[in-house]
Amino acid sequence: MKIAALLACVALSAAPGPAKEYRIAVVGLVHSHVWGHLGKMIKGEPAKLVGVAETIPELVAEAKKRGVYTNLFYSDYMQMLDKTKPDIVWAFVENNRHLEIARACAARKIHVVFEKPLASTYRDAAAIRDLARKSGIQVMTNYQMAWWPSNYAAKAQVDAGALGKVWRLRGVVGHGGPGGPTGLNKYFFAWLTDPVKNGAGALVDFGCYNALWSLWYLGKPESVYAQVLHLRPETFPKVEDSSTLLLKYNNAVGLFEGSWDLPRSFQDLEVFGLAGSVYVTRDRVELRQRRQSADVPLPQLAPERSEPIAFLINALETGKPVQGLTALDLNVDVVEILDAARESIRTSVPVKLKK
Repeated sequence: MKIAALLACVALSAAPGPAKEYRIAVVGLVHSHVWGHLGKMIKGEPAKLVGVAETIPELVAEAKKRGVYTNLFYSDYMQMLDKTKPDIVWAFVENNRHLEIARACAARKIHVVFEKPLASTYRDAAAIRDLARKSGIQVMTNYQMAWWPSNYAAKAQVDAGALGKVWRLRGVVGHGGPGGPTGLNKYFFAWLTDPVKNGAGALVDFGCYNALWSLWYLGKPESVYAQVLHLRPETFPKVEDSSTLLLKYNNAVGLFEGSWDLPRSFQDLEVFGLAGSVYVTRDRVELRQRRQSADVPLPQLAPERSEPIAFLINALETGKPVQGLTALDLNVDVVEILDAARESIRTSVPVKLKK
């Protein structure tokens, strides 16, 4: 099958513009991913920013410096929701506060975007899912890699049978660590290295990417085995800084690493089949079949497939649930895998998952 045909399913034509102007509010600024998205929201692309809730003066000052008007700030996010009546909330808070935010938004029929993972525990993730179903709101989990053309080029190769039967995934995600407790980063660092607020250390921070990949390609594993290392206790006294996951399937396996101790940034995946493999990075997909290798052309994703808010608005406009890597049910399963990994670390044995 030709490459163009393989990529046709992801290079979708642009959908018509939204039928109305959507309003978005930000809850929290303690997750550093906010600074990569705030600029577009300030410009009203593709939703109008109507409020920012934060109480930490330094973070408020930084947001003002970046262009958020003073009259958009609130110290009480509940008051902000009631006054500004947003269609969408994007939460940049600690992972263990996601259920709290979901409850507030579900009661007001506001759709929600969380930075990955969906929650700090499986119990909270399942509760968020149940709230979303009962209230009829959309809940989306944002991952950087969900907007990378390379992910979809690789998946198209697998779905078209270019690798034959897929039996092995090998992934590594990580970098040299989340900075340190200085400057604005100290607020992010404080909760990311807290076992309750984050859920763990590198295991949660990067293991969620790995679990998501495994679910996307192979579905839910039969069991989870995990090990962690504490290589820099002086920097990360409360949590592990390196983790390894082994996800067992019937005649397949996922082998994954997540680390804060790497010499450079990685977000790499290799998918092995009986007839070949694809190696995926942010900007490249390499297809290997026997002794031959070639780079796979990357598709140009349609605007509504290339960034989170446009994607959510498109789902709202079409009346369809959020699908793919950011989907609610898939990300509940991600947190279930992370919970099982924590239990495996505690007991030193594989943990079976419920079917």
